[in-house]
Amino acid sequence: MSIKFKYILPLILAAGFVGSCSKSTFDINTDPNNPSTLPAKNLLPGIESTLGSVNAIGNIGDITEVYMHRISVREDPNAYGVTGNSGYVDNMWDPYYAGLLTNANIIISKSTAAGNFKYSGIAKVIKAYAFSQLVDLFGDIPYAEATKLTDGNLNPKFDDDATIYPSLLALLDQAIADLNNTAANPSSPGADDVIYQGKVANWVKAANTLKLKLYTQERRVTNVTAAVTALLASPATLIASTADNFQVPFSKDNQNPGYGDYGAAQRTKYISPWFYETLMGYRPEIFTGITDPRIPYYWFNQLKPGQTATNDGNPTEYRDGPFLSIYFGSNGPNSGFAQQNSQTVLGIYPVGGKYDDKSGSGSTGTNKLNSASASGAAPMRLITYADRLFLEAELIQTGVIAGDARAKLLAAITEAMKQVDAVVTKTGTAGVPVLAGSAGATAYITAIMNYYDANPSKSLQIIMTQKWISSFGSSVDAYTDYRRTGFPIIWDPNSNVMAPGGYAQPPIHGNPLVDPQLPVKVSANRAFPLSLPWPNSELVSNKNAPAQKQPSTYKVFWQP
Repeated sequence: MSIKFKYILPLILAAGFVGSCSKSTFDINTDPNNPSTLPAKNLLPGIESTLGSVNAIGNIGDITEVYMHRISVREDPNAYGVTGNSGYVDNMWDPYYAGLLTNANIIISKSTAAGNFKYSGIAKVIKAYAFSQLVDLFGDIPYAEATKLTDGNLNPKFDDDATIYPSLLALLDQAIADLNNTAANPSSPGADDVIYQGKVANWVKAANTLKLKLYTQERRVTNVTAAVTALLASPATLIASTADNFQVPFSKDNQNPGYGDYGAAQRTKYISPWFYETLMGYRPEIFTGITDPRIPYYWFNQLKPGQTATNDGNPTEYRDGPFLSIYFGSNGPNSGFAQQNSQTVLGIYPVGGKYDDKSGSGSTGTNKLNSASASGAAPMRLITYADRLFLEAELIQTGVIAGDARAKLLAAITEAMKQVDAVVTKTGTAGVPVLAGSAGATAYITAIMNYYDANPSKSLQIIMTQKWISSFGSSVDAYTDYRRTGFPIIWDPNSNVMAPGGYAQPPIHGNPLVDPQLPVKVSANRAFPLSLPWPNSELVSNKNAPAQKQPSTYKVFWQP
């Protein structure tokens, strides 16, 4: 990593490196508050906050949510345009290497020496999670030498990604041993542990569930049956309820980075038409005719159902009643127009935005959708109980372990509904209807399970598509899932089936101002990226770095 990241301030860590599409430029070559002299309780909140902020929409999620076709933007991620120079990849690389991993190592070293094993165990779980994400996104990365800046190593070598997973699994075993150590700890985490408030049993569950995730992700290149079977033999030692979710909280004072669009001078994040049409039941590929009850929790329509999109005085590209968006890869004449007061925006579930009660928010010449209209307090979900159940359904469906894949899928979708309610509760928003157990949720789950029963050839596709829907707002694993399984089916503007003749067709009668709605010219000049490019700043400053990769052909080791 670059020499300019020799030191990192706890204050910067606590800020979480919130939202930017350009490289962070903190001047941290000086050391007024050397973190190596601080106790673990001062460093832990910062690395946990960074873990949450880095993963959110507004940071690395600006790439992976777009690549997974759940949001659309006009910037570099559109049409797979992120390069090593664009700054987007720096938004994970820099805060992880420069701050989180360096300070996690300091916590591990100091806490182990002092006998504070709870702190060292927590830091090892966070370290393993962070490194696993770097591998999953980039492939080969600096690992063994990556956090030795204090030893003067400013040019860490890039390790083979296939060799890193075994080390991370061993690190997680060490973390669990530390967390289960019964020795008296001179100092133990409490409120400074913003994720679990010092509840050691929850950290053990997070560590074991992370192991399950890593085993599942490498199942196509490694025989993981014995390891997975051993883990699942003690199910209570894994995330086993909504309350156990491994997630980083946000609040009204420290808002989810993806909430930034609510108070932005110009909103940049749209809901992908592909995601919209999938949840509406419009797509012929899957779930045709089944409308998802999570829609009003997932996005908010600024327009009322019958309202014309005149708030911004601009023509629109994609309209379906109150829903307004733009296409990924659009070359249409209307894709660049601002729709500040008309576009559909991120809702309460992914970012703590508004629940869509169909009242609309925009009005001519006035932006009523501002930062005071919701809380922004949605947590950043890293690994949830729903995720665990989807992992088990996949493992059973693919023959890695024995079991009832249908029962696991049913449990996973049911839990996903509960998860929405849990997020709503975290936001502190009153008056939002309970989803789990509602008539809409019950009817939807029944329809999906009937679809599963009627389409045995689509079993894995159904599992992975439901997981993709559930994880909206937490997109690194969704990007990983697609690359290793091929599901869900995603939008391809170059497909003659999805975009015949290079044109996508919005709902023909979806726009009351332009009826019929005209086709839109679409294309993508770059192929789907099988991994993310390394930051060019790292390649320039690190003499042991490799040459830049070709993202469309460079595979992470677990890809078939």
